[in-house]
Amino acid sequence: MLALTDQAASIVTAIVTNQSEEENAGLRIMQADSTQPEEAAFGLQVVPAPESTDGVVATEGSPVYVDEAIADALEGKVLDAAVDEQGGVSFQLLEQG
Repeated sequence: MLALTDQAASIVTAIVTNQSEEENAGLRIMQADSTQPEEAAFGLQVVPAPESTDGVVATEGSPVYVDEAIADALEGKVLDAAVDEQGGVSFQLLEQG
């Protein structure tokens, strides 16, 4: 299952609480439409609750929901996040070590 760094968990919680007041709100990771089929492109969206088939990555803050269709691709990965000087957030997938 996907893991999150402490930094990513904090940023996810900040994003989710800023965009939703729903009790089960979380950040959902799903397959993004890509014009390059060989590229693994993922989309992120704040959702009020998980889909029935989503995997749930529980964190100290807001949960991360993983679309069943991409769960295998994220197996053994760690989601990291950073905020740049302009306040933009970037996410990166790393190998679990």
